[in-house]
Amino acid sequence: MTTQPSTLPSIFCAIDKPDLKSALTLCEQISQSGIGIKLGMEFFNALGPQGILEVHNAFPNTPIFVDLKYHDIPNTVASAIRSVTSQFKPAYLNVHAAGGIEMMRAAKAACPTETKLIAVTILTSLDEEAIKEVGYHDGVRERVVQMARLTQDAGLDGAVCSSHEIEAIREACGDDFALMVPGIRPAGSDIGDQKRIMTPAQAMDKGATHLVIGRPITQSDDPAKTAQDIINSLN
Repeated sequence: MTTQPSTLPSIFCAIDKPDLKSALTLCEQISQSGIGIKLGMEFFNALGPQGILEVHNAFPNTPIFVDLKYHDIPNTVASAIRSVTSQFKPAYLNVHAAGGIEMMRAAKAACPTETKLIAVTILTSLDEEAIKEVGYHDGVRERVVQMARLTQDAGLDGAVCSSHEIEAIREACGDDFALMVPGIRPAGSDIGDQKRIMTPAQAMDKGATHLVIGRPITQSDDPAKTAQDIINSLN
């Protein structure tokens, strides 16, 4: 097991490629910029735990965020977390807050201390109309804050939220609660399927701890330069 750096990067790049060679090539291109790697469901479903381990072994000093959004009964989620962390300890791992406080507590108990456990609130691809369609009637911001408070009560290290809820969660949960923020698009980027978005600098100014940026980097003609330009924009 490689010890993670004491200061984790502000940016995690989503490397959601279904083949290992392409994923490793992208990781190599961006690794020198000092950003972290996010491996999600597309990568995991194609390559499994061994694929994550391959990336870790190739880039042992690069923090990895394993983004699988576990959401099941408490015992199943706890077992899944013990399994995915059995060979190495990612910097971040997540569950879904909709699983409830008992599930989150079981997940935290199963999670190694070297790994920060966070919970997804409302996906950034959903807007007010979409959450009403699935039965949430309090509004996006209210629901996200409620789920963030539940996450904090469960003892987790932070939440995943859109940039539009950063300030409300900071007010509700304080400054020591990590906020991992996807749906980040540099000025001029294609927004894709995201609804609640913001530029990197705007999100950090509002109080984000970490940003998740995928396609603007991975689909760039020069991923390394694009990653470095985004880092420079934060300085």
